[in-house]
Amino acid sequence: MTVAYVVEQLDTVTLSAASLVDGMDLMSPFVWREGDLYRMMVRGVPNPLRPHDPTGIIARGESRDGLVFTMDPGLAIVPGPGSEDLGGCEDPTVVLTEDHRYLVYYTGVDAARAQGSLILASGQDLTRLVKQDVALKAPPGEGNIKEATLAQTAAGDWRLFYEYAANGASRIGMAGGPSEIGPWTTLPDPFGIREDSWDNWHLSTGPIWAAPGCDPVMFYNGATHDARWRIGWISFSPDYTRITGRGLEPLLVPPPPLRRDATDIAFAAATVAEGDRIALYYSLEDRMLRRALIGRYSR
Repeated sequence: MTVAYVVEQLDTVTLSAASLVDGMDLMSPFVWREGDLYRMMVRGVPNPLRPHDPTGIIARGESRDGLVFTMDPGLAIVPGPGSEDLGGCEDPTVVLTEDHRYLVYYTGVDAARAQGSLILASGQDLTRLVKQDVALKAPPGEGNIKEATLAQTAAGDWRLFYEYAANGASRIGMAGGPSEIGPWTTLPDPFGIREDSWDNWHLSTGPIWAAPGCDPVMFYNGATHDARWRIGWISFSPDYTRITGRGLEPLLVPPPPLRRDATDIAFAAATVAEGDRIALYYSLEDRMLRRALIGRYSR
């Protein structure tokens, strides 16, 4: 069976004015559905970023249409008091458990801004999340572990995908665990770069879309040596042991930057069902939010 993913509509995602991230650069829009509501956690970064500013704070909001979000008056996750995330909080990923508990994996940047690790916060209420522990951390001097993506296998166990640094480049790693909170055991990397393609140097995790009767697909982020990031897709067997498909070309390419000094980057963060299409939430230029509606076709 041949599968194609086709971008059919592009929309701007906006946040309400006068929120705590108003005027900041916006990244990592993690969006999910709860009943009739769309909920969001998003990273805000001060612009300009001064020497003592955090590399990120995480805000929360909700929407009726998935495009215009009303932001809550408080923040969801802020740096500290522990040293593991005193430098900043980035890249939220939310898992809603069967007993309606929120698990939020995020990247914590240490006080020295020397290393990032995956940290878990949880709670019954998004306004009262409690930081639990460092979920995954690289040995000292071995770079960052960040950008969590979680998926459940057909057998019921879990996979944790993450970005890590190796030899001056970003790669995607994978760990396995019996539940959404681990404990996590490192597994072989799920896939690598392609020397002759648009993803020949950097790779970073993106959201996974899983639907009954379909192989799960990750809308991942890839880049060349000069960090021109694009969004592509790759599908897996239900146990995540085998690749079943991979797009030859990028699915999403950013438009020409609005400013000459802007970054050339599109970066995927979350997927939500939107009728019979996949709503993919992503950021452009590391500062603004977008949504793509994607159709899945097979023959």
